[in-house]
Amino acid sequence: MQPCFLTAADAAKAISKGTLTSEALVRSCLERIEERDADVKAWLYLDKDRAIAAARELDKRSSIGPLHGLPFGVKDMIETADMPTTHNSPLFQGFRPARDAACVSVARHSGAVVLGKTDTSEFAAGGRLAATRNPKNFAYGAGGSSSGSSAAVGDRQVQLAFGTQTGGSLIRPASFNGIYGLKPTWGTVSPEGAKHCSYTLDTIGWYGRSVADLSLVASAFRLHDVGNVSAPDVSKLRIAWCRTPFWDKIEPAGEKALQLARERVAKAGAKITEIILPEPFSKMADAVNLIMAAEGLPVFLNASLEFGDRLHKEFRDRVENSMGITPAMLVAAHDLAAECRPAFEKFCSEFDAVLAPAGPGEAPEANTGVGNPIFNGMWTLLRVPCLAVPCTTGPKGLPVGIQLVGPRYSDARLLAIGEALAPVIDLETPEWKP
Repeated sequence: MQPCFLTAADAAKAISKGTLTSEALVRSCLERIEERDADVKAWLYLDKDRAIAAARELDKRSSIGPLHGLPFGVKDMIETADMPTTHNSPLFQGFRPARDAACVSVARHSGAVVLGKTDTSEFAAGGRLAATRNPKNFAYGAGGSSSGSSAAVGDRQVQLAFGTQTGGSLIRPASFNGIYGLKPTWGTVSPEGAKHCSYTLDTIGWYGRSVADLSLVASAFRLHDVGNVSAPDVSKLRIAWCRTPFWDKIEPAGEKALQLARERVAKAGAKITEIILPEPFSKMADAVNLIMAAEGLPVFLNASLEFGDRLHKEFRDRVENSMGITPAMLVAAHDLAAECRPAFEKFCSEFDAVLAPAGPGEAPEANTGVGNPIFNGMWTLLRVPCLAVPCTTGPKGLPVGIQLVGPRYSDARLLAIGEALAPVIDLETPEWKP
């Protein structure tokens, strides 16, 4: 097997044992990119020579952190000092920030080798779509806005990659590409140096090919108790499953994934119980959309003043408050979120995690959009950690996953539960042959 097909956790072990070098791993990933990315279109920028040089330097040193020698992709609305950050916008082609974003700096100082910048929806917020295609079928998209990051990890072009989530931009693409993803608790990873879409929603997370991969990155970011919580006995878990208040938006493939996941969890011995969230939660999707639109005014005001009509109309509409959002409406949305956050945790206090859809179903056709975030936005506004786990394939042969959700700041516990449940749920991840 070529090194590019190793998970990050397995590659890290091999590098630690001296049976694999970072340079060999990086070269294998670059060869995979050369072979596949003309069709997948996951990357906007690659610096092959710099990546090889960085890997070679790391091979001369003892481990500097949990990501030592591991290739990493960076969503191209997250700043990098040595590479352009274009935001997939025609207005920022060739733009070079002076410093790395905080998350990139943490990754590099933890030993990661940044291969390049991955494609994204414009400003990770709308506008023009990424060119990225679904690695399993190029007629379909990879989801968004973390399009390139999810496809690159899914296609075995890189072990790890950063994504972001404002509505559903990290978890949903993980489902579409048959990979694992973690949206950590809001505020546990610094957003400094990443383009904002909504100050109160934006969350930086990451992709991998196993729960252990996600835990490696979580340990680099020093999420509370990561590495100190053991995977529990599945038979002792109490798992809630939740259709969410938006079940009328589910597609047959998404319904099948949730059904299979809960059946597999129950068969493994866990106690599984359906929960129905009370009425206030049905208003959460509208609250997410309202907050996102309202916070687009301060986020895009400077670009609107600088670029005028050259800025995509979608962003100018936010600046001009085309939805007519009033302060009272915004206060009500934030108050709803403040009410639902403790209510969710109290409502689910007797359970270890909540099992829910990661998206409506399979990925949409290419160039038709990034997929509906209806099954993600509520969790983003609740600011809780979400863990994407592959589950099955739909009628089009495309991956469909589920997500596990926990209370705020339970990231370590959720990862440990994911470690226990992933072998139970993830029985049909499509094979990716060398």
